[in-house]
Amino acid sequence: MMDNPILGAKIALDRTSDEHRAFVLRYVQPALAGLIDGSVSTLAPIFAAAFATHSNWATFLVGLAASIGAGISMGFTEALSDDGSITGRGTPWMRGLVCGVMTTVGGLGHTLPYAIPDSWPNAFALATGIAIVVVIIELLVISAIRTRYMATPFWRASLQVVLGGALVLIAGIVIGNA
Repeated sequence: MMDNPILGAKIALDRTSDEHRAFVLRYVQPALAGLIDGSVSTLAPIFAAAFATHSNWATFLVGLAASIGAGISMGFTEALSDDGSITGRGTPWMRGLVCGVMTTVGGLGHTLPYAIPDSWPNAFALATGIAIVVVIIELLVISAIRTRYMATPFWRASLQVVLGGALVLIAGIVIGNA
């Protein structure tokens, strides 16, 4: 067998591409789906609870329930959607675990500021301000992940994610103020 450095480099590049593709399909995609769902879908109930009650503790409990419930739901959804045998997306339990954990993390990010005790001066305004900053950071992180792993230009990823997040946030605030 002849050693061909060009052929060897191509095989190595193909292997890297296959490994990268497998990593994206098995871990990044389920994690990204979970992070997007956790970050965006929990905005409406959390901010609706915040503006309806002006109680940090009540909002924290709603956010905790929404985040954990969404994590369980998305974990099962991802695990049951594909056994991986046809698509090569890996084992369903691992994808479900990754998706479920990231969904929970995505919701907890903007829930945690509402753990600030209601007895603090301006507690509601402080928690809400921090939660909004956290939401912005979450959406930018999602955009960066989409840019890095899904080959989406950052400006496009940001526009898509921020637009979706803003619409859900506004819905929560409007419903909470009704």
